[in-house]
Parts: sequence; C-alpha cells; structure tokens
Amino acid sequence: MAIPVIDFSKVNGTGEERARTMAQIANGCEEWGFFQLMNHGIPEELLEKVKKVCSEYFKLEREEIFKNSAVANTLKALAEKNSGEKLENVDWEDVITLLDDNEWPSKTPGFKETMTEYRAELKKLAEKVMEVMDENLSLPKGSIKKAFDDGEGQNAFFGTKVSHYPPCPHPELVNGLRAHTDAGGVILLFQDDVVGGLQILKRWAMD
Repeated sequence: MAIPVIDFSKVNGTGEERARTMAQIANGCEEWGFFQLMNHGIPEELLEKVKKVCSEYFKLEREEIFKNSAVANTLKALAEKNSGEKLENVDWEDVITLLDDNEWPSKTPGFKETMTEYRAELKKLAEKVMEVMDENLSLPKGSIKKAFDDGEGQNAFFGTKVSHYPPCPHPELVNGLRAHTDAGGVILLFQDDVVGGLQILKRWAMD
C-alpha cells in the first residue's frame, strides 16, 4: 500500500481540483499521519545545494568525530567479542540540530548561507501546511500555529535536524535508526533520494 502523494500546488487553485486536493490532505492526516508533497514550493536548486553542503559538512567536520564516538567504539568492541550479541537501544546515526540561536558549523563553505535559506523555506511551507489543516478542520486561519505558539508570540520550537548514516562496518549488529515516533506537530522530512530505508507504520495494535 502506497502512502498518499499530493500535488501541493493544487491548494492554490479553485474548484473541484482544489477540493479534491484538500480531501487528499485530510485523508493523509486522518488515515496515515504522513504524506508526500510534490510541487511544495521549495526550489529544486536549493534542495540540491542542501544535499551538497550537508554531505560536505559530515565529511569535513564530522567523519573523524563519529569514528571515535561512543557508539562506534562500542560496536567495534562488540564485533571483536564475537558473541553474536547485537547493539541495542542506539542508533547508527550522526546528527546535529540547527536552531536560530545556536552555533552553526563554520568550516564548510556555504553551509550556513544555504541552511539559513532552507530553514526559511521550511518555515513557510510548515505554516502553509498548518493553514490547510486549519481549513480542513473548519478552524480560523492561523489556529494551529497559534496553538503551537502557546497562544501568542513565536514560542513554538522550530529546529532542523540534519542526519547522516555513515557506512557501518558491522551492519548485522546494529540498526540504522530504531523504530520511533517523531515528536512535534508538523514534521517536514527531506530524504536522500539515493539511499533509501524509510519505513512507515500505518497502524499499530494497542493493548
């Protein structure tokens, strides 16, 4: 079963086509909690720049750090032990989170400029998605954003997580990323189009 794929540009139209797109988004929210957006408005050229600077950043500034990290050393020791035991409760992932007020990487050319522009585009898209959700729920425009902002101001957390999954010397002993539920209200995911692996659990049983 395929996840819903939605042409987001159609919400700017009128008539039956727009109504059909709004219904698709409503279904994606209600039945899946996840959907793929096409024609979302973020320029393709910017997305290519994001992939480039992030790849360069992890190679230039993080590769050696990760090789000497606790998770890498633990996996190495486990492999040498050769007991058949797996590395549990950890992710084989190198990650940073970008916030407006924290210190950003500075050694990778173009990283800060590119990611600043990207974050601005992400914020605009997230706000547009929330406005569509407002409309589908028959709420006044801006209601969901206001709720995330705790009523007033700009209090909602807005972070950009940048993840990298380095080649693993013993992939049979560790998961790339454990099953999880993302925290937050609106999560926009830009996945690498070369290395896949994303899986979505549509429904789950509860005791």
